[in-house]
Amino acid sequence: MAARPASLTQQQIRLQSKSQSPMASSLSTAASSRLLCSTTAAAAAAAKLSFSSASSLSFSLSSPSSLKCLRFSPLISQRRSSVNRGYSTVPTTKCAASDPDQLKSAREDIRELLKSTFCHPILVRLGWHDAGTYDKNIEEWPRRGGANASLRFEVELKHAANAGLVNALKLIQPIKDKYSGVTYADLFQLASATAIEEAGGPKIPMKYGRVDVSGPEQCPEEGRLPAAGPPSPAEHLRNVFYRMGLNDKEIVALSGAHTVGRSRPERSGWGKPETKYTKDGPGAPGGQSWTVQWLKFDNSYFKDIKERRDEDLLVLPTDAVLFEDPSFKVYAEKYAEDQEAFFKDYAEAHAKLSNLGAKFDPPEGIVLDDGAAPEKFVAAKYSSGKVVIIY
Repeated sequence: MAARPASLTQQQIRLQSKSQSPMASSLSTAASSRLLCSTTAAAAAAAKLSFSSASSLSFSLSSPSSLKCLRFSPLISQRRSSVNRGYSTVPTTKCAASDPDQLKSAREDIRELLKSTFCHPILVRLGWHDAGTYDKNIEEWPRRGGANASLRFEVELKHAANAGLVNALKLIQPIKDKYSGVTYADLFQLASATAIEEAGGPKIPMKYGRVDVSGPEQCPEEGRLPAAGPPSPAEHLRNVFYRMGLNDKEIVALSGAHTVGRSRPERSGWGKPETKYTKDGPGAPGGQSWTVQWLKFDNSYFKDIKERRDEDLLVLPTDAVLFEDPSFKVYAEKYAEDQEAFFKDYAEAHAKLSNLGAKFDPPEGIVLDDGAAPEKFVAAKYSSGKVVIIY
């Protein structure tokens, strides 16, 4: 009789050893890690963004956990317990925020979109307005704002400074649907940089891997973006851009992006309904541009602001002050004379702006390997001009 308890104890030890084997636990964790990326990717692919009107958007998700960016958030998996049929949380390998190959493919699709819709200005604005809410005095992400895709939520889209940007989201949503391995935050900045480059501007030294915020409760409060006509333009620009950690040179260089685009009075309250340069497009007609060829990125903005010879070209108070404020004027004069210097400083400032407030995964970011040389820029056909090839 004394032998039976000993035999039972050995059996219990064997069962306990089997259930708590480090290798078995490791294999289970690894399997959970492999399943995580595939199942969460499927969840993200099921997420679809639908726009109910030109000024609002709503989310339709197949999962009750709505507004969660499951595919690209740091996650833990849940492993089924064979003992109590409950769930235990096990840390797993985290997926990178965006897939490099999908980023490259998305960039090609953005280039095709630009060729067919002439949407360069609004895509630049989309990236800028997502990043431009950054506050250097706040350390906590995402409360500090910045390039985190909070702009895709209706509560932020309704901010006055973002009027019309719902149209930019409509344009790039099919690309997001096609490439679920790219975060919204990366897509916004990819579209913005690509638009500058495709308009004949400098190559922007971008990196990717930005993590998306998960819900509208993480959107910043209204009022962080610059206004067009403040009472004290120089003071206002410095208040806004210094809060982001930018300096006078970067303020002036970034202002030069107004060389592309138009102001529409129905959105901003500024500009004419149309001019001889915008009445026939390209793209949707109307608005008032800062330059004659407003889809060509060059230093025309600084020349035209300085000369002010054409009443059909827009000059906002925040434009005029670049040649009135002594510190701003040093850079504005330089850029009006030296396009190469402008391109260099602009590329650096744009890249810096695109990184503001972002949380990168991996922390060092993802740099795309660009092998092929860019195509020669071809200016669009304007109301008062012909197609021009820029070398």
